[in-house]
Amino acid sequence: MNTIANRLFGGKEGTLGLIVLAALILIVLPLGLDVFRLNLAGKYLTYAFVAVSLVLLWGNGGILSLGQGIFFGLGGYAMAMFMKLEASDPVATAIQTTPGIPDFMDWNQLTALPTFWLPFQSLTLTIIAILVVPTVFAYIIGYAMFKRRVGGVYFAIITQAIALILTILIVGQQGYTGGVNGITDLKTVLGWDTRTDTAKYILYYLNAVLLFGVIFLSRYILTSKFGMILLAMRDKEERVRFSGYDVSNYKIFVFCLAAAISAIGGAMFTLQVGFMSASFIGIVPSIEMVIFCAVGGRASLIGAIYGTLLVNYGKTFFSETYPELWLFLMGGLFIAVVMFFPDGLAGIYNKNKHKLKFLSKFIAAEPTSAEIKGAKA
Repeated sequence: MNTIANRLFGGKEGTLGLIVLAALILIVLPLGLDVFRLNLAGKYLTYAFVAVSLVLLWGNGGILSLGQGIFFGLGGYAMAMFMKLEASDPVATAIQTTPGIPDFMDWNQLTALPTFWLPFQSLTLTIIAILVVPTVFAYIIGYAMFKRRVGGVYFAIITQAIALILTILIVGQQGYTGGVNGITDLKTVLGWDTRTDTAKYILYYLNAVLLFGVIFLSRYILTSKFGMILLAMRDKEERVRFSGYDVSNYKIFVFCLAAAISAIGGAMFTLQVGFMSASFIGIVPSIEMVIFCAVGGRASLIGAIYGTLLVNYGKTFFSETYPELWLFLMGGLFIAVVMFFPDGLAGIYNKNKHKLKFLSKFIAAEPTSAEIKGAKA
């Protein structure tokens, strides 16, 4: 039991990190921000799901995906389709040529609901679709790439290309997807109005609970034998392959897991923000998601969350305060982090944590050189 707890919480130091993060997300932000700003913070935390997935995939597996926006978007679209159908009942759409279908379908002269929209009339099937559709899509991509030993920069470029193709496909099929405007005017879930202040608080906390659940799951996986093999693959892939392990299967699994985690973030984004469009799937948002992870520290689950919050807060602050300069300021921030702090915020913490006396109870003392020599002897 203690072993499982240690794996989930990461020992004393990991537990302290979780407590500080939980205090920030569950207490400090709700008490210090008004509803509008808290909803913004909630939106930032939906991106943190993708950052955590990249810690698994990139930081520990050595697989750089520049297309995680694909899975974030698929999860978001699945939730958006359910909410749009609920908002498009025959009474609310009575003025349309064809009542009972989403408005953008009516504008594009569709006269019946497309077959692939039908499962999204059920919340249960929608939740299943949020998890299954991105995972299956990731499996198809992963199987096609990893079984052929496509990796490194080639895999990153291919994921970018897929993100671009999917964006063009969604924008081009306006009658089925809402086109460039996306799916908008999302109001309720089973009759519950998600636009009220109370709903925003509930969704914020639901998002936070799911995020911590994902952290625990990721920690459990990374401290298992699978996690050790993942690290070995990242550092010496050929040695792992020669040891008899099927590297491609491990890569496919972690890629699918990262897709499912990203999709949960996408679904929560739709619930909190009230719309979903192809602009969250393409190349630019996918690269931004990698930057969230890089700024926080690609090997740190908690660091990735801080990185996501910091980058998105900076993005909002600079865009509001210096609307003409914010892109340059954000670019400067990213360059500075890459050049001077390659391990991100987590790297800064690891380098300086032993200087903080109040942390001494939680940090395992590093063995001295004499102790190391003694152990070798």
